[in-house]
Amino acid sequence: MSQNLQGHITDASGLALQDVVVINKSKVEHTHSDANGFFMLEGVQATDEIQFSHIGFESLVFIAADFLAQDQNNWVLQEARLSLSQVVISPAVGLDVQISDVDLKLNPVLSSQQLLQRVPGLFIGQHAGGGKAEQIFLRGFDIDHGTDINLSVDGLPVNMVSHAHGQGYSDLHFVIPETLATIDFGKGPYQAAQGDFTTAGYVAFKTKDQLEQNSLSVSYGDFASFRTVGMFKLLDGPKTKAYAAGSFNAFDGPFISPQNFNRVNLFIKFSTQLAQDEKLEFSASHFASKWTASGQIPWRAVRSGQIDRFGAIDDTEGGNTSRSNLVVNHFKRLNNGSKINSTLYYSRYDFELFSNFTFFLENPVDGDQIRQFENRELMGFQTTLDHKFDLADKTVKYQVGAGLRYDNVDDLELARTKNRKETLEQLAFGDVDQTHGFLFASANLKLGEWRLNPGLRLDGFQFDYTDRLAPNFSNPTASSLRLSPKFNLFYEPSSTVQLYLKNGLGFHSNDTRVSVTPGAVDSSLPKAFGADLGLNFKPNDKLFVNFALWSLYLEQEFVYVGDEAIVEPSGETRRLGFDLGLRYQPTPWLYLQQDLNYAYARSLEAAAGEDYIPLAPSWTAMGSATIDLAHGFSAGLRYRFIDDRPANEDNSIVAAGYFITDANIGYSLGNWRFGISVENIFDTEWEETQFATNSRLQNEAVAVEEIHFTPGTPRFIRGQITYRF
Repeated sequence: MSQNLQGHITDASGLALQDVVVINKSKVEHTHSDANGFFMLEGVQATDEIQFSHIGFESLVFIAADFLAQDQNNWVLQEARLSLSQVVISPAVGLDVQISDVDLKLNPVLSSQQLLQRVPGLFIGQHAGGGKAEQIFLRGFDIDHGTDINLSVDGLPVNMVSHAHGQGYSDLHFVIPETLATIDFGKGPYQAAQGDFTTAGYVAFKTKDQLEQNSLSVSYGDFASFRTVGMFKLLDGPKTKAYAAGSFNAFDGPFISPQNFNRVNLFIKFSTQLAQDEKLEFSASHFASKWTASGQIPWRAVRSGQIDRFGAIDDTEGGNTSRSNLVVNHFKRLNNGSKINSTLYYSRYDFELFSNFTFFLENPVDGDQIRQFENRELMGFQTTLDHKFDLADKTVKYQVGAGLRYDNVDDLELARTKNRKETLEQLAFGDVDQTHGFLFASANLKLGEWRLNPGLRLDGFQFDYTDRLAPNFSNPTASSLRLSPKFNLFYEPSSTVQLYLKNGLGFHSNDTRVSVTPGAVDSSLPKAFGADLGLNFKPNDKLFVNFALWSLYLEQEFVYVGDEAIVEPSGETRRLGFDLGLRYQPTPWLYLQQDLNYAYARSLEAAAGEDYIPLAPSWTAMGSATIDLAHGFSAGLRYRFIDDRPANEDNSIVAAGYFITDANIGYSLGNWRFGISVENIFDTEWEETQFATNSRLQNEAVAVEEIHFTPGTPRFIRGQITYRF
């Protein structure tokens, strides 16, 4: 006779553990614990072997009869050394979440710039003094600052639509890295719950619910690098937790004109267990940043000796930005077994950026400096319902959701300026109101060793733009809908192997100012179609392998136009490639990681030889070796590689690749932790970001198109001291 095995799972302090994988090893059935630590595993026989697994905790294995007879309903998992043995191939909790959890905890993030580097195959580049959002590369995309990747933190959208600098602009600098708990990510447009910008993929960050200890940390290094972080418990009751965190960063960089970069971050989070079936979280954060920048410089000026490699043509670039966020998350389990998750959010955002890409091409006297500016309010919500029903003799689990997002952007401006002080000409000035509503549904049906996961998503947009430079009142509007079906198929013959085929339509929205242009509404939500054929394989507790062949077609995307410092839509493109990921832990103290990625990216509307996609990377690779000894010593070695890539459509201008290696070493003594990190340990001369740009120097009669670059940081050493109490 079968029964339901159910109860709550906590850690030793009584904190509910979410996403514990609960496995009936006798039947290869899975479930997982929810936000309140509750789980229910159906159809359990007394002789079945049950296993609980969670990253960072000892696995618990028992025979169901031992607990069913005692009516056991509360389990406590004990913390343990991180191990690949804790990773389970399970449909209940995504493998990407589990693997990234191990990677994140064994290779802690040292700065907010490194947050995205924890996603396998994802590269970033900084080219504006540290305060600007990073340039992102993934699966053969130059994603710019977020056009084709969906980013979120605790359910709060990061991507900014119709942004002053570029569509999808994603600035993650409001996150304090030490507050991160997990990183969920997925490549391709395959998840019904992921909407706008989810073409190359998505990344969803989640912050910690509580702190184990208070801590103070100070680091100092080359180039006037300084950072201090404080994290403090405010409440530490059995059901209610709260903590606050703050950080300050300063950095001059290796440039002849110092960046004078500084950023302050504040974060507070409150979570409470209202009941065994209900949880509430509230978080508030704020960051403000100011900086100067030397910008992208032309190779010809360096070769001729006009400027140093770390010099500038215009060192008045830079800007300031800030963002304040409020996020409320609520989880409730209903009596019928349903689960409801809801997120409510609000952001206040300011942005001002000064750039000069072309120097003296447009204005031979005052130069080509531009100012991009906006004030924004962003608000919205999302609610999802998880439930199940019986179909014949099978159980269908499903999820439905709905949400709304509203962006109110005032004083959206592009202007020609001089020395950051004088406005010479306004090129664009107006207000944007954009509303995005959506519905989605997905289901999971298990048929023996096969699992079917169909999904459907409907997105609707209302675009509204007030042009404040028009001689008469101008307020064009437009609306558009996008229906995105998904279908994923999994074959899971054992707990060590998972084969999958993922298919789906996705999209990225275009800028409101493009969408309201007459005749452009049909291309305001260009679609993407992707497919992945892959394998997850865990032959033993020491090795995990992922391999995927993939393709992605885009109806329309964006290409950087260097002589105008804007992005504009182009035509159809196709990308093909593969991803290979390896995780190996030969001993408890040594963890090896390797990710290799290849992408073939081409335009479908250009002649052969002229169909390259500018800055689309082909080969990329990342790897690391981490040593974590029991007596407090740890060390790590990490590399990243990106191949040469075309900088223009005919590949006549090439952006040079690079291979950079970083290292760190640390030692714990009582409550103290001492560490040293070395970035670019071989002092490689490299170009962090590169563009093919048409520019003119003040002493030149004609413009020249060539690589303009931001030099990568040379060898960079810093030390860190942390006190925990």
